[in-house]
Amino acid sequence: MQPRLNYWDAAPTLVQHFLTLNSAIEGAGLEASLIHLVKLRASQINGCAYCIDMHSKEARKDGETQQRLDLLPAWKDSFLYTPRERAALAWAEAVTLLGRDAPEDALYAATRQQFDEEEIVKLTAVVTMINTWNRISIAFGAVHAPAEAA
Repeated sequence: MQPRLNYWDAAPTLVQHFLTLNSAIEGAGLEASLIHLVKLRASQINGCAYCIDMHSKEARKDGETQQRLDLLPAWKDSFLYTPRERAALAWAEAVTLLGRDAPEDALYAATRQQFDEEEIVKLTAVVTMINTWNRISIAFGAVHAPAEAA
């Protein structure tokens, strides 16, 4: 596969602003493990191979287990995720799949049981940022890294 264009080279100043925002969001205080799961789940929903590859590697590097990564598409049916992670994943899915409907009040209330107001803004920013990266990467055909040697 060949990328359509290298957006890093085509618009470096703009991409640097995205990176600055991304760093601010990641450094805002949510747990790194939670951020990894949310980024990976949104990337799975969006079908972004580049981001799925990157974020699964980052998660493993930071100590995430392969089993939890493998089961992430079926997180609702697995006991491996904490109530806080489950709330974050449900919120991430709803925000990622925005169409004509906003996340339902019941989902917001359930999310608020695990996240205070500031944290839910931070969580929503993580979801929004990864959705931005997914759309940029998919639109321009970003290619994931080659397979690692066994």
